[in-house]
Amino acid sequence: MNAFLSELFKGQDNSKNNFFLMAGPCVIESEDVIMETAEKVVDICRRLHIPLIFKSSYRKANRSRLDSFSGIGDEEALKILAKVKEKFGVPLVTDIHDASEAAMAAEYVDVLQIPAFLCRQTDILIAAAKTGKIVNVKKGQFLAPESMIFAVDKIKQSGNNNIMLTDRGTMFGYQDLIVDYRGIPTMQAMGVPVVMDCTHSLQQPNQTSGVTGGNPQMIETICRAAIAVGADGLFIETHPDPAHAKSDGANMLNLSLLDPLMQKLVRLREVVNTL
Repeated sequence: MNAFLSELFKGQDNSKNNFFLMAGPCVIESEDVIMETAEKVVDICRRLHIPLIFKSSYRKANRSRLDSFSGIGDEEALKILAKVKEKFGVPLVTDIHDASEAAMAAEYVDVLQIPAFLCRQTDILIAAAKTGKIVNVKKGQFLAPESMIFAVDKIKQSGNNNIMLTDRGTMFGYQDLIVDYRGIPTMQAMGVPVVMDCTHSLQQPNQTSGVTGGNPQMIETICRAAIAVGADGLFIETHPDPAHAKSDGANMLNLSLLDPLMQKLVRLREVVNTL
């Protein structure tokens, strides 16, 4: 495990040499939902010795329709997210959407995430790098894995070597995504940990309703394949009631399904570790 990840997960048990997990609801919609989800995710990860970074966005800037839910207010949402760290002692990750947001979000979280549509935006990459936080860049749906070296270089040349990359699928026509698992070792060859986003890679974008669809029945398939090819971490958005979630409900994993899924993946990782 990279040195910066070892430091990030200090105090969490990884005696089983597991993958790490980035998990939580898509967006902070209420303190109740966040704390309920965090309590269950933390318990699962501690029992199964999976290092955890709790995830939720304080705001969703990329929405199809003007009337789509985007957040409860940046500062209020970030303070709720901070309560997770205070109560459970786990690191946090959230998205930023503009260079001006980097310093604000860095006061609350350990990892700044750059959304896929913004992965080529030089100013946001530099701003995130200069906070000194770990920067997780999602590969654009429109980019080849090889092209992510330029995002990595921009962050390194800005004085920060604490970088992760996340694959979240590649556009396959107008309304579907496909995962090319060759991208995981390709991006790992850049000297950074690579995460598989197992929920956003199942989005079905550009629906005529203006609400993104999804195929959550395939989450386990995406997870299994990612572990099999050696992904360092998994990214899974999960919610106690995805049908009533205010963002990305169509492709989030029901929280009740996370425990059995993680049990299977831990067993699979044990096998992969012997190869």
